[in-house]
Amino acid sequence: PINNPTLLTTLGLLSILMGGWGGLNQTQLRKIMGYSSIAHLGWMMLVLQYLPSLTFLAFMTYIVLTFSMFITFWYNQATTINALANSWTKTPIISAITPLTLLSLGGLPPLTGFLPKWMILSELTKQELTLTATTAALAALLSLYFYLRLSYAMTLTTSPSNLPATLPWRINFLHYTTPLAISTAIS
Repeated sequence: PINNPTLLTTLGLLSILMGGWGGLNQTQLRKIMGYSSIAHLGWMMLVLQYLPSLTFLAFMTYIVLTFSMFITFWYNQATTINALANSWTKTPIISAITPLTLLSLGGLPPLTGFLPKWMILSELTKQELTLTATTAALAALLSLYFYLRLSYAMTLTTSPSNLPATLPWRINFLHYTTPLAISTAIS
């Protein structure tokens, strides 16, 4: 039992806002994903006092989506947004699928990441916290912006280079892409 629901709600909203604002000017992917975690923690804090099982659903969804993104970054050896511009030449299929995971993290329908956020907003409305739900939904747009920025860098920009990057022909693609394919399919 939470003794002070107003405090938890306030901290949840502040977490969503700080995660969104903090990630806006970042270029390092780890920092962006760190701020993303802060924002998602805020969503979980908002609903924890009313429906703990929904908090668990939001947490598990976020873990799967984040796992998928970290595998993508690792596979492309990308640490900055600029490095993502090279991913299209290295792994075009993964680069075409990854924006779906990013948009799912942003909570856009009909993707998986939308469900927990929609259910949290619905629960807040049932608890007569309409202003809180509206504020959280608007604050989520900050996070959506940096996810769209990552998607844009990954799919619609290419790094200037004279030679296209090619992968060695002896790489076992199943070894690297199976976990990514599974986590992307779930998202």
